[in-house]
Amino acid sequence: MKKIERIRHSLAHLLAAAVLEKFPNAKLGIGPVIENGFYYDFDFNADTGRLNTQINADNSHSHQRKSASDLEESAFGEEYLSQIETRMKELIKQNLQFKKEMISYEKAKKLFKNQPYKLELIKELQKKNKKISIYKTFKKDLKEKKEIDVFVDLCAGFHIKSTNEIDPSAFKLTQIAAAYWRGDEKNPQLQRIYGVAFENKKELDDYLYLIEEAKKRDHRKLGKELKLFTIIDEVGAGLPLFYPKGAILRRIVENFIIELQEKHGYVPIWVPHLTKAELYKISGHLDKYEAMYPPLKLKNEGDYYLKPMNCPHFMMLYKSEPHSYKDLPLRYTATTTVYRYEKSGELLGLTRVRALTQDDCHVFATPFQISSEINLMLDMIEETYKAFGFKEFWVRISLHNPKEKGKYIGDFKIWKQSEEILKKLVIKRGWKKEIGVGEAAFYGPKLDFMIKDALGRAWQLSTIQLDMNLPKRFQLEYINEKGKKSQPIVIHRAILGSTERFLAILIEHYAGALPLWLAPIQVEIINIGLRHRPYANFVRKQLMALNIRTNLSDENLTVSKRIRNAEIQKIPYILVVGNKELKNKTVNVRHYRRGLEGEIKIDKLIEKIEKEIKNKTI
Repeated sequence: MKKIERIRHSLAHLLAAAVLEKFPNAKLGIGPVIENGFYYDFDFNADTGRLNTQINADNSHSHQRKSASDLEESAFGEEYLSQIETRMKELIKQNLQFKKEMISYEKAKKLFKNQPYKLELIKELQKKNKKISIYKTFKKDLKEKKEIDVFVDLCAGFHIKSTNEIDPSAFKLTQIAAAYWRGDEKNPQLQRIYGVAFENKKELDDYLYLIEEAKKRDHRKLGKELKLFTIIDEVGAGLPLFYPKGAILRRIVENFIIELQEKHGYVPIWVPHLTKAELYKISGHLDKYEAMYPPLKLKNEGDYYLKPMNCPHFMMLYKSEPHSYKDLPLRYTATTTVYRYEKSGELLGLTRVRALTQDDCHVFATPFQISSEINLMLDMIEETYKAFGFKEFWVRISLHNPKEKGKYIGDFKIWKQSEEILKKLVIKRGWKKEIGVGEAAFYGPKLDFMIKDALGRAWQLSTIQLDMNLPKRFQLEYINEKGKKSQPIVIHRAILGSTERFLAILIEHYAGALPLWLAPIQVEIINIGLRHRPYANFVRKQLMALNIRTNLSDENLTVSKRIRNAEIQKIPYILVVGNKELKNKTVNVRHYRRGLEGEIKIDKLIEKIEKEIKNKTI
């Protein structure tokens, strides 16, 4: 474990120690290290005597479950964060020590007799016959020559030796959130206190700056301000609705992929959104996939499911006709929505939804065509990232975990062959890569593409999955060169991943100020006076005739208000027309990024705009 991770883990213990000083009856959950920091879960309801220590008893915590809105009434509020943080810094200055100690199950139960969540963990460890360790946070009394415990936790480690290794100016408590015990909605809801920590103050300050910048770029905030999308309770959580501008942006992005695919020989298909259960029995999804919605039970017809993925439909369409090796590769593609029952607590704007639209593709190929087909996909992915302005990316080669073979289907000799093929193709490209053991799909290994946005944050986008198992389950065939039946290889591929998530990333990457070719409204025209309105409308018609998305502003507002509104909407080009422009048959140009560009002839402006759109200028 890296030193910074040990520091973060130690800070989690100091957080718990400081909280227990103020709330001695609080019950402890867990306090792990996370990316950039740490957290600790607490149950403060115990202060009112409502905690039932028999966690596993029937209905033991049903009376404690609270909604996120109820957190304001809980014992620990936001006002305590600064107090707890101050106390943690005081503890750091005391040069506290950390020490690991192995103890028996009996001693552990006695030590944590008033901590029911810890007792549950201890009983599980005992059941699995695993050793138990605690970590003591203590200070040395030099006069008495003894150790005084400040905090003791059930913990496997690792920690620093003493708080002298922590820079007290390099951490910060950031927020309180609701969290179910062990992530299960059936369990009680605890309060999670988050903190971030780094090795020095500069790293913390840089991180906090990025966090503030990320808040400004939050796609949920910008989606509302720019009138792109909304999520309405009456419609349902995780089911976004798109306003006209958002729908236009979706269409631009999806059409880019559709045109790119068809240019390279991909052919469109269409599949329904509902299907019989039998299809997912064949594919294995009923046994292996957890995010399927409950079935629709139709009288005399059995169970039907909303599709959580498209793969089985593609397989059946292929199977419906005979195929020869001369037909392959067959590149089927469809931009279509799937439905997944994600937990409500995990839904987030457009990045985690229950209705997601995929640029889904399945290539049916011979074994000899695998390398060329995947190379074609790699070319398309690289071209897409360049067009949308993502300059830095790398590949995670997602492999199966040999220790968890029950998670996967198929012959593991085939798995090894598939994994080797993917590794060699990425290595040959010279792209930055990492290995993700246990990250494979249940039917095959895959390549997952990670990009960095303008703030340096990593996002997963494209995926390529090499599948030698589902074709066997669906009994797919083609006639080979020798006139005999053979089984095709299937390559699953999505470049955007999902339209919704890709849009969220785009919005945040550009802070809502999309490049001209992506902007739902590319040009806003503002006439100064009523007499200039016909000329403004003339300019608008010229632009729209060339498919340049143009809006004529609301003349009921003042000119300054209209200019300000266009700037708030981050429209790339603002054209102002008055007496001078009417006389000279020109427009006065303001660009969102470049500022005031001055008076220009209409034909020159059109030439300029068309060139920027064609070149996808960022």
